[in-house]
Amino acid sequence: MEKYINEIICGDNVEVLRKFPDNSVDLTVTSPPYDNLRTYGGFEWDFEGIAKELYRVTKDGGVVVWVVGDATINGSETGTSFRQALHFKELGFNIHDTMIYKKNKVPVYDPRHHRYKNDFEYMFIFSKGKPKTFIPIKDVPVKSSGQKTRVQQRLPDGSFRKDRVIRRGDWQARGAIWEYVTGVEDKIAYNHPAIFPEKLAEDHIVSWSNPGDIVLDPFVGSGTTAKMAYKLDRKYIGIDISEEYCGIARSRIPEKVEEALV
Repeated sequence: MEKYINEIICGDNVEVLRKFPDNSVDLTVTSPPYDNLRTYGGFEWDFEGIAKELYRVTKDGGVVVWVVGDATINGSETGTSFRQALHFKELGFNIHDTMIYKKNKVPVYDPRHHRYKNDFEYMFIFSKGKPKTFIPIKDVPVKSSGQKTRVQQRLPDGSFRKDRVIRRGDWQARGAIWEYVTGVEDKIAYNHPAIFPEKLAEDHIVSWSNPGDIVLDPFVGSGTTAKMAYKLDRKYIGIDISEEYCGIARSRIPEKVEEALV
């Protein structure tokens, strides 16, 4: 496994993952191609094959973050995202959470489409058992910070648990809808047809892993997940079938740039 650590590997992701040991990856953060919305150089991929391998290589307590959306064809959404989520569940993953990536910049509404503008993608959180790591991001200010308040909890039989008195902190955890401005800082990344924000990858890596953990992206593309894993002191593995995209990904990781200059 060590030979794959901190590498961008060019090849078919299913074939590459078959070389990995069982239960060897802590976290996967990835966004696969979906519904032919982008050509990706004409490459195709095996969804069932990659899902099966992700289950095998994910450690007990590990997590897969699957960022995906649906195309609209003849006025109807394909539902590909939901079919994929259910397949992951059939393999043995838990659908631990269904989150939303809300895009800050979206195309202007066109009334000819007879539907609201599409300004989000799903972020499915699949876990192999109970997640071993969850570090919630607390960046929502609490209006009643420092004040005491009574908290009630309704029990399954309909009754209420005895009131608890707590003191409000300064910050509370955010919800499951995360909003980001689309795009990244590295201009070379725009040579890839679909990129997601660096902060999106960063927030998931912080939430579901610890320093030193292995973070995988089997559709590494422009290299955002690998770059952020490196910056956050995690071990990264990126896989892509395109030599061009592998080159882009390597150029965004400081240690790879330094190696190329030696």
